[in-house]
Amino acid sequence: MERPDSSSSDEEDDRHNLIEQNERKLPNPNRSTFHIDDDDVDRHHHSNHREFQSQLRRRFGSLNSLNKRYMFAVFLPLVIVVLYFSIDVRNLFSTNLSGIRFDSFSDRLRESELRALYLLRKQQLDFFSLWNHSFNDSSSPVASNSSSNNSSSSDSGSAFGTQQNLFIEDLKFALLRQISLNKEIQQVLLSPHRSANSSSTGLESDSGDPSLGGYGLNRCGKVDQKLSLRKTIEWKPNSNKYLFAICLSGQMSNHLICLEKHMFLAALLSRVLVIPSSKFDYSYSRVLDIVHINKCLGRKAVITFEEFAEIKKNNIHINRFICYFSLPRPCYVDDEHIKKLKGLGITMGKLESAWVEDVTKPNKRTVQDFQAKFSTNDDVIAIGDVFFADVEKEWVMQPGGPLAHKCNTLIEPSRLIILTAQRFIQTFLGKNFVALHFRRHGFLKFCNAKQPSCFFPIPQAADCITRVVERANTPVIYLSTDAADSETSLLQSLVLLNGKTVPLVRRPARNSAEKWDALLYRHGLEGDSQWGLCSNDSSDGTDGKGIAVGGSDSDATKTKVEAMLDKTICAMSSVFIGAPGSTFTEDILRLRKDWGSASVCDEYLCQGEVPNFIADNE
Repeated sequence: MERPDSSSSDEEDDRHNLIEQNERKLPNPNRSTFHIDDDDVDRHHHSNHREFQSQLRRRFGSLNSLNKRYMFAVFLPLVIVVLYFSIDVRNLFSTNLSGIRFDSFSDRLRESELRALYLLRKQQLDFFSLWNHSFNDSSSPVASNSSSNNSSSSDSGSAFGTQQNLFIEDLKFALLRQISLNKEIQQVLLSPHRSANSSSTGLESDSGDPSLGGYGLNRCGKVDQKLSLRKTIEWKPNSNKYLFAICLSGQMSNHLICLEKHMFLAALLSRVLVIPSSKFDYSYSRVLDIVHINKCLGRKAVITFEEFAEIKKNNIHINRFICYFSLPRPCYVDDEHIKKLKGLGITMGKLESAWVEDVTKPNKRTVQDFQAKFSTNDDVIAIGDVFFADVEKEWVMQPGGPLAHKCNTLIEPSRLIILTAQRFIQTFLGKNFVALHFRRHGFLKFCNAKQPSCFFPIPQAADCITRVVERANTPVIYLSTDAADSETSLLQSLVLLNGKTVPLVRRPARNSAEKWDALLYRHGLEGDSQWGLCSNDSSDGTDGKGIAVGGSDSDATKTKVEAMLDKTICAMSSVFIGAPGSTFTEDILRLRKDWGSASVCDEYLCQGEVPNFIADNE
């Protein structure tokens, strides 16, 4: 066998020796006890060379990776220490953070400036609105005309404040609101300058700074009725002398006013008042608390027709029929109602007039005038309908009425109706709400016959209502109306405050799941399915024929119960908006005045204005 080339063999031997010297120490072959031939060494080397090489590479690679990790762990702390002592790290980061704070401050400053501009624009618009309102109130002749037209209603017991007082209160509130808005603008402009550690800049001094609460200003406070100045008389009736009440004008509201006047006149004559029979008039016992009246007076001064019939053993005779009104007919009683009286078994003499008195132009009468004409020793007398009578009007219409008693008022809803009204308010309205009597049915012709008209287009009415809601700061309106759904829907869409709709709440139809009206149903006083209650009064005091027939059937009585419930809810409101010329409104005002719930913000709808469009007469 040929020997390999000597040069190739020398190179292989050199490389092999180099590896042995650098990687590991192999035993010296010269020290071995065995003699190995060079050919064997070459063959052995060639067979294992590649295996040695791969193993050594793996070992070297693992050692190299491990060494790198150890070197990184050793040198990293050294690098951190060097950087810490060579660089001002605190200044480096503070410089960067200050740049960030500068950018944030610029953004906040821009935002606050835009917000302040918006508030200044709002303040400008408020000032313009205040200027226009004050200019119109002071220069428009409408206000004085309306005030004169409403003077009769004010004399009849409405608790409305004068236009001048309302304007002054509005002006005070508007000025304080602008001061508060100005303070808000200041805070907006100062907000970017507040440091992160403090919410104060040292510039917001509140000393001497007025606020809405600081002055204790209540725009819609209660009216001071000055009850200590009431002028009253004691009602001390003779137990065997009676005044038979007759009330025929209009609907329930008119009858209640007539009944109140009858009580005053009975007291002047020292007589017991007899409430009419439900077969002749309304069933008053279903809506009024007659026991309450006698309890407040401290004596039995009012009795029902049934009690009177029992006293007289069903032998009822009206000794004298002395008519207060002579025109358009004696006692303002028509033949149909005379027949009804006789149908109850009541006998009477001829109707006689005490003086010439016309219901369309009643004269002012004094106590002495009345007593001189109607005082008599007869046991039972009647004087006819006295709804339009004007006897000591200011005395009769004062808070609490003209009679001395220990209650807030004598004529008020029954206890069941009051409780039901309270439950409805607790369920749907809450303590703070505006009540609106929005009379529409049959009101267009009635109002247009007056100067100026009191029938307002719905958009104009919505503006007036919104102003009252804003002044009263109430979240909801209780709507008492006989208007069609088309009108109430339009009204709801237009009553907006600060871009939000102010809900108009009406009493819902009967729902057994709702328990607020359970008392009425439990005691058989429930009403029918129609809840439009504000048509229950006649604005002119009649039914178009001069006299309205009283409801004697059960359905009519039920409707009157619901009408009284409607009045009670309105009387309990924070602020009331009434319909001018409506006796339904006037009776609510009487209750508010007597209960002490009358507000300085109470007013007639669009008081001080005229309709911006009036149709021609027929």
